[in-house]
Amino acid sequence: MSSWLVCPQRQLRAKLRLFCFAYAGGSAWVFRPWAKQLPSDIEVCAIELPGRGQRLAEPALNHLPTVIQALGPELLPYMDLPFAFFGHSMGALIAFELCRWLRRSVQLSPVHVWVSAARAPHLLVEPPLMHTLPDSAFIQRLQHYQGTPLSVLNNEELMNLMLPTLRADFTLLETYRYQPDAPFDFAMTGMWGQQDNIVSQADVAAWQVYAGQFSLAAIAGDHFFMQHPLFVQQLLPTLKPY
Repeated sequence: MSSWLVCPQRQLRAKLRLFCFAYAGGSAWVFRPWAKQLPSDIEVCAIELPGRGQRLAEPALNHLPTVIQALGPELLPYMDLPFAFFGHSMGALIAFELCRWLRRSVQLSPVHVWVSAARAPHLLVEPPLMHTLPDSAFIQRLQHYQGTPLSVLNNEELMNLMLPTLRADFTLLETYRYQPDAPFDFAMTGMWGQQDNIVSQADVAAWQVYAGQFSLAAIAGDHFFMQHPLFVQQLLPTLKPY
């Protein structure tokens, strides 16, 4: 299997392959529990970017077009079934650009895309930009996201290990520039956390301009609501039609 993919539980009778894209600094492991929580006809395959998880020794990529050019061909052999994308925060942006690459390159489309806790691509990131901050200020800003435990943020050895990947991910996000293109003809679902202080409801609702059909779902929780053990049960009803 490609080093870009982690499929925790292969499903030989799968009818849908769900590709999952994590947030900045996240690894494919955050989606491992989903494989046991979803029906056996849905196969979960999480994207593992360089610089984390099993690819920790590889340098992280900080340029989205570079990620897409490397990732796209790696995933094509696994698109022999109907497939869908779930992207959370940074992962939603990667999923979006991968959809555009698939349309241009091989005329393939997912049956559905979930964009979770993510600002629409045409909305610019507001300063101050994370990737330009010195390490101490960068770590301080990470506390605002509430996705990294204080015990980790205060651990100098761990942070020295994680900082290059985190900084690369924020560079990817903050240097991205949207290029206009035609909307997709597939459906999208936007998900926003009702206690999210990073991405607003309006930020997520703005994705509707890219979809043939768009729905917006409010989820209880902060920016990392998808880590809640019960989140998959909220996602499941929107997966059932496929």
